Amino acid sequence: MQTAKFTELPETASLPSIQQLMQEHSLYARRLETLRSKLFLTDSEQLEEVRLKKLKLSLKDEMERLRRMGAS
Repeated sequence: MQTAKFTELPETASLPSIQQLMQEHSLYARRLETLRSKLFLTDSEQLEEVRLKKLKLSLKDEMERLRRMGAS
C-alpha cells in the first residue's frame, strides 16, 4: 500500500507578518525615490531600479495574499 506524502505548511511564526512586509516595501520605495531624484542613472542603478520595482510588486502581492488569509 502506498501512502501519500503531504507537504507541511510552514508554521505561522515562520511566515513574515504584513507589518514586516510593509517595512521592507517602504525601504524599497525610499531607495527608488533616491534613484528617481538623480538626473542620470548608471547601468547598475538602472538594473537596481528594475529589481526594486519587481521586489516591491512581489511584496505587495504577498501582503494581499496574507490579508486574504486573514493574517495581521
